Amino acid sequence: MNKIESLNNKPDPFIMVIFGASGDLTTRKLIPALFHLYCRGLMPERFCILGVSRTAFTDETFRDKEQTLLEATIVNSSQKALISSFFTNIFYLKINTMEESEYGVLKDRLRSLGQKLNIPANYLFYLATPPSMYEVIPQYLSKYDLQKEKTGECWRRIIIEKPYGHDLESALRLDKIVLNVFKEHQVYRIDHFLGKETVQNILVFRFANGIFEPLWNRNYINYVEITAVEDMGVLDRGGYYDSSGALRDMIQNHLMQLLGITAMEPPAQFNGTMFRDEVNKVLRSLRPMSDEDVLKDVVRGQYTEAVTLKGEMKSYREEKSVNPDSRTETFVAMKVFIDNWRWSGVPFYIRTGKAMPTKVSEIVIHFNATPYQLFEKQCAGTYCNKLVIRIMPDEGILLQFGLKIPGSTFEVKQVSMEFKYDKLSHTSLPEAYERLLLDCMLGDNMLYSRTDSVEASWRFIEPILQVWQTDEKSPLYGYPAGTWGPPEQNDLMDHGRSWTDPCKNLTDSDNYCLL
Repeated sequence: MNKIESLNNKPDPFIMVIFGASGDLTTRKLIPALFHLYCRGLMPERFCILGVSRTAFTDETFRDKEQTLLEATIVNSSQKALISSFFTNIFYLKINTMEESEYGVLKDRLRSLGQKLNIPANYLFYLATPPSMYEVIPQYLSKYDLQKEKTGECWRRIIIEKPYGHDLESALRLDKIVLNVFKEHQVYRIDHFLGKETVQNILVFRFANGIFEPLWNRNYINYVEITAVEDMGVLDRGGYYDSSGALRDMIQNHLMQLLGITAMEPPAQFNGTMFRDEVNKVLRSLRPMSDEDVLKDVVRGQYTEAVTLKGEMKSYREEKSVNPDSRTETFVAMKVFIDNWRWSGVPFYIRTGKAMPTKVSEIVIHFNATPYQLFEKQCAGTYCNKLVIRIMPDEGILLQFGLKIPGSTFEVKQVSMEFKYDKLSHTSLPEAYERLLLDCMLGDNMLYSRTDSVEASWRFIEPILQVWQTDEKSPLYGYPAGTWGPPEQNDLMDHGRSWTDPCKNLTDSDNYCLL
């Protein structure tokens, strides 16, 4: 099933169970995403959402809480009119998810709701819980056969949030537990970056246009940048973040998947199996890093106190629940290589960080310069032609090339041709969770991570973590909040290459940069 089809089909009637329903993810992302699907007519006529956690709510008090918070975010009058009917499908169950016997109560409630609402036993379990519960919940579900499918009668699926493991060993252990209960086709490892419209459009841009795909290789591309940064610090996530860090929090999952999609070969068919096969091949082709490579090709940093255009920002070590002597990285930049026929010798530069000048995620493709420059000032830098795929905000694609400035001389100016999604009339972009939840309901796993890709990503990341943990020579650079990170990242660049300033990729209509 392709993406166009999935956005125009309704799933079978089902019951969605959200573990950790009293948490922030449910309120900020899941309930709004399900509501917007409901407003767009993409939910089945019969469905229900059962929130599960240890917090003492009833059906009514849980509905009231979530409805009040949702109403505060809805401005569309036609959507407001649907809020009451949507929340008649919301229910709640208070159980202790750490107790095996409590899952018998869950099974009884699911059976009761199914009979009451005439919904078959199609169950979608969403783990919006701390990662420590990822190993517990699947095993307890299996004790009451809640994971068992019956061909032609019912399906069972489970969505697991990141982080999928803390390192290679824990990821393999989690996979062993989960896949001992569920089959691979039932497991949906969610990465919300893959639900973004622009990420998916990379595939169409490459594989539907004969003018770009022939250039998408080492013969024409000099280097690639993948950037995903935020202008905020860790806020109230200090406790989680200090045990994770930027490498685990962003690169191991989000940016590795973006790398895979950017560099993949065309799949023989556009389906979940073959698409994920090609992504996995890229991740398995990443050149492993030795201890010396880590010290040379990876730069990590941690933000320090500074006065920014947004005001004063405290240092990472002063954030709530952060160890005052923490060596956890809030910034990572690295140079990686893909050892295959298409990309041999082409460096991929990846960076992510907190407390940056702006919030932006983008992929920049730098094409080779012409072999000989005919015109004076033909190019301000060594590599002038570039393609910017902006994932957020202001999703779109920008192509930069040289043109002659009107007049008598052949003076060249770099100009941009840009497409932005918000310029499309009568088109609204579905939020990432909307698309991914709908895909799971329809049984489409294309935009979810597969176990072999998760393992390949961890195998590449693991040596970096080990060096940081064991080698005292591995530096942690400070950088003032509100800057682009430690200047040592520039040492990763060679042959006239340089990091792109995302603020300079913007047109006059863009306003999200603080610089």
